[in-house]
Amino acid sequence: MTSTNQTLNPAGGVPASPAGLRPAGRTSNRAAETRRKWYEIIGLTTPAIVVYVMFVLVPMGFAFYYSLFRWRGVGPPTEYIGFDNYVMAFQDPIFLDALRNNAIIVFGSLAIQGPIALGVALLLNRNFRGRTVFRLLAFVPYVLAEVTVGIMWKLILTDGGTFDALLRSIGLGGLVQPWLADLDLVIWTLLFVLTWKYVGFAIILLLAGLSNVPQELNEAAAIDGASWWQIQRHVTLPLLGPTIRIWMFLSMIGSLQVFDVIWVTSVPAVRSLGASATMATYMVDNGFFARLWGYGNAVAVILFAISFVAALLFQRFLLRRDIEGAITRRANRP
Repeated sequence: MTSTNQTLNPAGGVPASPAGLRPAGRTSNRAAETRRKWYEIIGLTTPAIVVYVMFVLVPMGFAFYYSLFRWRGVGPPTEYIGFDNYVMAFQDPIFLDALRNNAIIVFGSLAIQGPIALGVALLLNRNFRGRTVFRLLAFVPYVLAEVTVGIMWKLILTDGGTFDALLRSIGLGGLVQPWLADLDLVIWTLLFVLTWKYVGFAIILLLAGLSNVPQELNEAAAIDGASWWQIQRHVTLPLLGPTIRIWMFLSMIGSLQVFDVIWVTSVPAVRSLGASATMATYMVDNGFFARLWGYGNAVAVILFAISFVAALLFQRFLLRRDIEGAITRRANRP
């Protein structure tokens, strides 16, 4: 007879282990392998986590702490005022103008740069002589430093500058405007400068996405009688969707935080009236130069909060499908 905890092996009557019971050595090896993987994960991620905490989370915490005080940057903050700095910001018409200007730049960049970049990228993706030179020329503005671009366009667009002289030379002197001094026109002028500066990045990004579109699909559509426009609309653009959405995300975040080009190109007097101010320039003007450090930190926290919420909403509603498609499930082991 055999014990109730054992079963007879059909081959020779040797007691066999109960079903589902694995050898102890194999179980211990799996446990050791799991521990080793966790040690590797902890060892590789700890330096990045430490850097992130020290240079991102800790400064954010200090910014929020200082924003609760009326502080001019000398000595420790002592005059606690709670959320008065935040209330003051949203009651300031100049800050509200800065919010409006950021919104114009965000939606203007998406509406203008996107179609231009997509059209140029589709043209540069075709085989023709000198294609490499045109790709290089499209990318040159993005390579230039923001300060260089700001100074260059400020000299071009100033009253009596190169652009005004060009208009007069071709008989369009009636179109001459104070491009950087008109309170109603300056934000659109700056939007043009930003488009010239950053459209090259969108073009290169879309060209990289087009390089991953299988040519066999285009050839199959052409064989079926589709025209070039139909191929782009029904084959290329759907496959280019993830790249377009990534560019939209980067453009949106960059437009919310834009500073360099606006700061250098715009006239300080016009910017102080809110016509060309953005949240970042407003923060520097009212925090650094006015030495209202608590108020400047409050504006910085507001800028971070708006960017963070915008990024979350964009990922939730537009990037969700791309992110979920990139996640692979772990295969179930026997």
